[in-house]
Amino acid sequence: MKALLLTIAVVLIISTTGYAAEGVIDVESSYGVEETVNRLYSVLKEKGMTLFKTVKHSDAAKKVGIELRETELIIFGNPKVGSPLMKCQQSVAIDLPQKALVWKDAKGKVWISYNDPRYLQKRHHIAGCEEWISKIEKALSSIISKAASR
Repeated sequence: MKALLLTIAVVLIISTTGYAAEGVIDVESSYGVEETVNRLYSVLKEKGMTLFKTVKHSDAAKKVGIELRETELIIFGNPKVGSPLMKCQQSVAIDLPQKALVWKDAKGKVWISYNDPRYLQKRHHIAGCEEWISKIEKALSSIISKAASR
């Protein structure tokens, strides 16, 4: 199990590029946007996550005459994990539920981007909830890796 987690961490580090804003982890997908989104839905459902909404930013942009590369935001979560984190520091609720952005860059590469739980810990001054931060960190890493990799 430790070897698997180490492998996932290495893949994430290698896959993460200069695109990342502070606190955002970018993982390159081996699939197109639509297939990546479908794979992400599948993994999220398999893990018992609630799928709240999908926002197709590129479709909305097209409606107002703006061309935007494929960009979809998936909003998901699990109250069994998010609620205890909010109990530790209620302000983190502004960043929950979790979000994953599936997008195509200018070179045609597809990425899944998500908030780094360690950044949220720092941003919201979360203390005394290391167990929940670690749990979220591992779950997100696993979910995103599984959706993005062949």
